[in-house]
Order: sequence, then structure tokens, then C-alpha cells
Amino acid sequence: MRRVRTRFAPSPTGFLHLGGIRTALYNYLLAKKYNGDFILRIEDTDRTRFVEGAQDYIIEALKWLGIEPNEGIYNGGPHEPYLQSLRKDIYKEYALKLVDSGWAYYCFDTQEELDEMHKKMSESNIANPQYNYISRNYMKNSLTLSKEEVNSRIANGESYVIRFKIPENEIVRFHDIVRGWIKVDSKTLDDKVLLKSDGMATYHLAATVDDHLMEISHIIRGEEWLPSAPLHYLMNKAFGWLDTIPEFVHLPLLLKPNGQGKLSKRDAEEGGFPIFPLSYIDPRINNKITGFKDKGYLPEAIINALVLLGWNPGNNKEIMSMDELIETFSLEKLQKSGARFNIKKFEWFNHQYIKSSSNSDLFKYFKEYKNEDINKLNKVCDLVKERANFIDDIYNNSKYFFIPPKDFDKGNLTDDQIEFSIKWIEKFISLIKEKPLEFDILHDFLKETLEKDNLKMVDVMPTFRLILFGTTNGPDIIKSIIILGIDETKNRLDFFKNK
Repeated sequence: MRRVRTRFAPSPTGFLHLGGIRTALYNYLLAKKYNGDFILRIEDTDRTRFVEGAQDYIIEALKWLGIEPNEGIYNGGPHEPYLQSLRKDIYKEYALKLVDSGWAYYCFDTQEELDEMHKKMSESNIANPQYNYISRNYMKNSLTLSKEEVNSRIANGESYVIRFKIPENEIVRFHDIVRGWIKVDSKTLDDKVLLKSDGMATYHLAATVDDHLMEISHIIRGEEWLPSAPLHYLMNKAFGWLDTIPEFVHLPLLLKPNGQGKLSKRDAEEGGFPIFPLSYIDPRINNKITGFKDKGYLPEAIINALVLLGWNPGNNKEIMSMDELIETFSLEKLQKSGARFNIKKFEWFNHQYIKSSSNSDLFKYFKEYKNEDINKLNKVCDLVKERANFIDDIYNNSKYFFIPPKDFDKGNLTDDQIEFSIKWIEKFISLIKEKPLEFDILHDFLKETLEKDNLKMVDVMPTFRLILFGTTNGPDIIKSIIILGIDETKNRLDFFKNK
């Protein structure tokens, strides 16, 4: 079996969001499943759209999520450099090979001439004006000019591009693991630019050459690249590489929460939810975009939630570690249809991972209380992580176990409700003073006392929590009393009464 080598090749023209992360994750899982190699390559050939800081962001985001390459931009490898702007000479060499073999040609057309061509084609009611098997025959290129004139123009330093020559009347047939066999009529394809006038390769040439030289076995990418796949197939054919052409895998889109269209940054801004792993300052608008990490998500939760958007393990299991995902992952279980983004599902996964985290892993989120008694920390952590959806909940729900509240938010409670509840709470505290601080004993006694007084939890618990934590919502009262102790519970009641 051919060694599995996958690559994630983002462009630093923007900051990496969930769509790109999912692509990286699937590439990573496949490589790890077969003990292969996962490569991080930066495709920065489009220098006009380069965004400062985007490349470093890509690296840091993948590190935080635990998607780390075997070789690539920051850890090197046998196919350096992994930054395409440093591979310019390689691409030119291969572009010239295509020219020599008749699969590509020089074009000297000015922008004005190109605009005029598109105008004439539009006026002739051609639906999709493009540089193709028809229009190339009357444009200024090495197919219409003599060899002597072409050489003269190049020698004189005239600006040119190199275009791929799409063959006429050919059905391009290639296989995609997700979508099966795909057929495309070459008449629908245009002659894409491979080498730009500044000497830099376009994505099409750079990616095809690099995937071959880096021995990539599978190209796993978003379905927006599906229209480019026929060209990439033909380029492999032109180079004589069909025997080693990578398997194509075009992933379904991540859809908006309503399922209508591709998930975007605007959707996140309007919906008030994150789609970027890390926060960043957008240099174009000098505005902070808050990521999952700052929102209080664990990387493991994001990985687990994201992997299921477009892939089904074939069972009912949802919580899976990275090792389990690697073992279970299969390209054949990728779905064809788009996957709808649901932030509530991400929150649910985050809650599950926080709840199952060891206390020692969560202690770092206690901030200034991390040096408290370890037994108390463990008890508090056991209690608050059951209710925590986000990392900040660990701190916010634990702080009043270490410092009494000074401010109180009574919510919808009326003064009469509070006054009545205080009298009952005083009685209850006095009754449990001599009882063991054990949950089962105190919990049963609480139920008995409420039943005896013909009361329900909702009648007095909101006030009890208000006294202990400054808000009507909070953790279990009996467990809280056990952690605080009877004396501290009584002190907080007295403070509240006298405030």
C-alpha cells in the first residue's frame, strides 16, 4: 500500500476558521490512522491578498488544537521549503516543461486586450466569457505568434504569463472518494494562468507540483475546489504523473445555522458565536474577533464537535478522544451533503469535556484561589464542573466558596419571599448544627423538613443561594453547606440580614 501522506495547505489571506480547521483535522486523522505523514504547507502565492499575522495564527491555532504536523513550515522536513513563495524557481522550471511539451503556452495580452476579448464575447451572448480553446486562437500568445516573435518578446523583457492549454473535445474523468466518478467536458474549462507576470506561480501550478514532489497520497480539501479538480487532473496527465496522482477528497460545506449557505464570519458576528479557534485583531478593520479559546472552550471539545460535521463514525458514540477518532476515522464515512453548524452542540461537547476533566487539570482556572486547601479545592471543583459550560464558569461558580459575596442579585424574588425564606433558613441551619456533615444525611433531612413545612425546593432555595453566592442560581445547597461549613453558612446568613 502506498504510504499515506496528507497535507493541509492554507493560504495566509485570512485567519483560519472552522472550515479550514476541519480540513486540517481530516487530513491529520487519515495520516495518523495509517501511521503516515501529515504536512503543513503554506500556499502564499497570492501576495496581493496576504494578511499580516495570518501565517503565525495558522500555526498557533493548529498547535492549540493538537493538530501538529510531522513536517512542514515550522518543523522542517525532507521537502523544504514548505512556504511556496520560496519555491518560485521550482515552479518556473515545471511551467517551462509544460510549454516545451505543448501543454502550456506564453501569453502577451495586455489587460486592455483581455477586457476587450471579454466584452466581445459578452456581446456575442456567450454566457461565460473566458480564455479557452476558442478565444486563444485570436489572442496574442505563442499559439498565434511565430516562434521568432515569441523569443524576441521574451528577450526584450515583455510581460507575459504562461497558461495551461486545455485539450479540445475531451471528457475529463476522475474519481473522488466522497462523490464517486466525475466527468467534465473540456469545452467548459478555461486556460488557467499557471505562471503570473511577476514570475510567481498560481495555486494551480504550485499545488500540483508540490503535491507530486512531496509525495502526497490524498488531497483532502473543501468542495469549493471541486471545479479546479479537472484542471489538476489534466496537469498530472501533462506531467506524466497519473500513476502517482493523489486521491481526491472534496469535503462538504459547513453550513450556516439555518442550513442556507456556507458558514461565514458575518454569520458568527450576527449570531454572537465564535468560528475562529483563537482571538485576533483583524488588521483590516482594527477590530478584535474573539475565538473559541477566549470564550472558554477546551480544544478537545472543539475537535470532537467539529469532526462530526461531515463525518459519521457509524455508531451512536459521540464523545471520542483524539486517539479514538484516529482509530475510527474513515474517508468512506464522509458525507456528501453540507453539515449545519450548531453552536449549542459545541457548548454541549464543551460541558461534557469540562465535566469529565480531572480536578488537577481544572485547578489552573481557579486563578487566585489555586493555593487554597487541596481538599477544599477538590470538593469545589467536583461541584462546579458539573454545571460548567465554559472555562470561566469554573472560576465564576467557585469564587464565592473562597470569598463571601458583597453584592446580591435577587432576580425575580420579592422582599416578602426573601423575608419568609430567611426565617425558614435560620431554622434549618439551627437544626443541622449537630448533624454530621454528610450529603445523604443532610439531603434526606432537607427533604423531610420541607415536606413537614409543606414547602418545595423552589420556595426557599433561590433565597438560600442568594445568601451564599449573591445570586439565585448556583450549585447544590447541601453540597455547598458541607464545603463552607455550618459556621460560614451562618455567618453569610447574618451578613445578608444586616446588610
